[in-house]
Amino acid sequence: MNKQTNSGSYDLSDFLPYLMTQAADQLSMEFQTYYREKYKMLRTEWRVVFHLGTFSELTAKDICERARIHKTKVSRAVSALDEKGYLTRKIDTNDRRHTVLHLTKAGEEVFVDLRDAAMGFDAKLREELSDEDFEVLHRLLLKYAKL
Repeated sequence: MNKQTNSGSYDLSDFLPYLMTQAADQLSMEFQTYYREKYKMLRTEWRVVFHLGTFSELTAKDICERARIHKTKVSRAVSALDEKGYLTRKIDTNDRRHTVLHLTKAGEEVFVDLRDAAMGFDAKLREELSDEDFEVLHRLLLKYAKL
């Protein structure tokens, strides 16, 4: 399957990390249309909302580790979500150096909507694959994502 281009160099479309990134970016862009148009959110913002909706309360550091997002991006997303009224910050009583993040009622409503939209988007993608192809793809992605 590896092929060389006319110039004799390696064809980038055969490099699996590149191909996986391109596929992920394409799919992400399709879903991004939903949350960007409806909530004026950036990708990191929706990921922060999704983590808080899933795990209830987290620190920014927790989100960085779970989502593998740089702390600067998470900090910007938290600030933007706070300005939109989707989350609150509370000093951790066990360690005052940390702030615990919670979704507000409005943030919880956004989370439920985004979760449902994500589930619908995922269901459409699965319809395009046979059960066998889905199982193989899912198993391989879990292996390499190390979730």
